[in-house]
Amino acid sequence: MTNEEEKINNFIKAMEFQALSFKQQESNPQCDIDYSLAQNLVKNIDIPLLLVTETGEVESGRNFGEEKDFDIPYLTKELNLLQKSGKKPISFEHYGMKQYIYYKESSLLKLLQYYPWVMFFLVCTFIGIGFLGFRSEKNAEQNRVWAGLAKETAHQLGTPISGMVAWLEHLRMMKGHDEETIEIVGELEKDVDRLMLVADRFSKIGSEPELKEQDIVSLIHEAFKYMERRAPKRVIFSYPQLTDPPKVVKINPPLFEWVLENLLRNALDASSNKGEITGDIIEDEDFVYIDVSDTGKGIPDSKFNSIFKPGFTTKKRGWGLGLSLAKRIIETYHSGKIFVKESTIGEGTTFRIQLPK
Repeated sequence: MTNEEEKINNFIKAMEFQALSFKQQESNPQCDIDYSLAQNLVKNIDIPLLLVTETGEVESGRNFGEEKDFDIPYLTKELNLLQKSGKKPISFEHYGMKQYIYYKESSLLKLLQYYPWVMFFLVCTFIGIGFLGFRSEKNAEQNRVWAGLAKETAHQLGTPISGMVAWLEHLRMMKGHDEETIEIVGELEKDVDRLMLVADRFSKIGSEPELKEQDIVSLIHEAFKYMERRAPKRVIFSYPQLTDPPKVVKINPPLFEWVLENLLRNALDASSNKGEITGDIIEDEDFVYIDVSDTGKGIPDSKFNSIFKPGFTTKKRGWGLGLSLAKRIIETYHSGKIFVKESTIGEGTTFRIQLPK
């Protein structure tokens, strides 16, 4: 017998005792019967129940609510639902008449039925929070490693670059009269300046870079022009010109140039040293969009997100960090987005950079 049934049986016994006590007092007014315990049992039951006559009509209800306990149409609907669910009534005699009690589960029992699911949800939530915390800590540790590696690389580059600058200055002083030597020194100085720029970029990884307003047209023009001079002649470049209207956004020029160079190097690799590489700038009220397109081998749809993960590469040589760093620079430092806008196998790929105005 369940706890619910036991309460109902005690309720019935209390009602029968009350009825019997009333009869005895009617026949013998001098009889002193204490039926307070029975009254308390009748009053304090907390299970929703229906008192039904022998003919199947609802006489009254309990614990459905103050208004609903006397709402016969509502109680009749509840009776029909209990009968359809297969609920068996408990029969008893009250004042010589046979009656039935139908009862529902108490609110406490209903809550207990949900308890295992609530516990399961809490455990899953706890595990989920723990997993997210672990993954966040792991990502933070990886970021610290990459930032430390970048800064150490910049530091290690500093010494040989300083030595190269000194040797170039010495060579200029010793062979300043030789035009061919001076021309070579000039080209070497350009490469040293490039190395200094690379070292500066590495030193900025892991620290908050300074953003300043910059004409994105001129910056993209210079990045494409630099790569065009070093690309095979069979690769055609098309990009914004200095005569185009300026478009100003807040960026860190050295880091943003790094992103562009990564995209252009990938475009060259994908093009197999032939084809067309295009740069385009679009703007609306809130954003400036930079598209870098190539006519290379394309990227499968399934790889659109994977290519930005550290270590992912399709090249025989390389660490797979270029696009990962580009994503970090654009999203973390510039509050923008970088993604594959579109790509078709055998036809080419378009990367898009979205920057807030």
